[in-house]
Amino acid sequence: MTYNATIPGKFIERPNRFIALVETKDGVQVCHVKNTGRCRELLVPGATVYLEESSNPNRKTKYDLIAVEKGSLLINMDSQAPNNVAEEYLPSLFPDLKNYRRETIWGDSRFDFYLETDSAEWFLEVKGVTLEENGAALFPDAPTERGVKHLKSLCQCQREGYHACVLFIIQMQGIQYFTPNRRTHPEFAQALEEAARQGVRLEAVDCLVTPSSLVPHQPVKIQLH
Repeated sequence: MTYNATIPGKFIERPNRFIALVETKDGVQVCHVKNTGRCRELLVPGATVYLEESSNPNRKTKYDLIAVEKGSLLINMDSQAPNNVAEEYLPSLFPDLKNYRRETIWGDSRFDFYLETDSAEWFLEVKGVTLEENGAALFPDAPTERGVKHLKSLCQCQREGYHACVLFIIQMQGIQYFTPNRRTHPEFAQALEEAARQGVRLEAVDCLVTPSSLVPHQPVKIQLH
């Protein structure tokens, strides 16, 4: 996926989870943050960030904050991007893919994708990953009861004859492995282990990131323990 009209800036502060103040060559901009997560390790004063200019002249904020530099890493932090990247990656993940649709309700859950292959029907849930520690990508960066619910629902799909998959879109490159963030949310880590035991397919892929694009790159090893 690509962005239009991106510019660099220096992060100043985040008054609330929706808004950031960023210094650009044209002065301080009030920007919409396209990620409501904490992102405390990313949005630090002085960090280089990248903004996309909105094409909507009626918006209150002219720019969206979409990416940030963390040391040598360029991390995309647009929480709306992973599903678009996943859609591009589907043919690699399911070589016998026949058709699919996004945002499908099953029971009391809404999954990101419903897919049909030559041999099975699948439900796929996508999780964007922006947290990196010592070369490892971790999810979640904050407790996510919604994420636990999705995993339990995917297990139920498996029991009822469907196939289920969780795809972690790692919004950076150069990661050694992915692991659940047991320290921050042990319940999610336990639910992911249980999903694996029940046959839910677990996949992770990193991305080639530029200030104006996010492209699926290559599979990343998953380490549950």
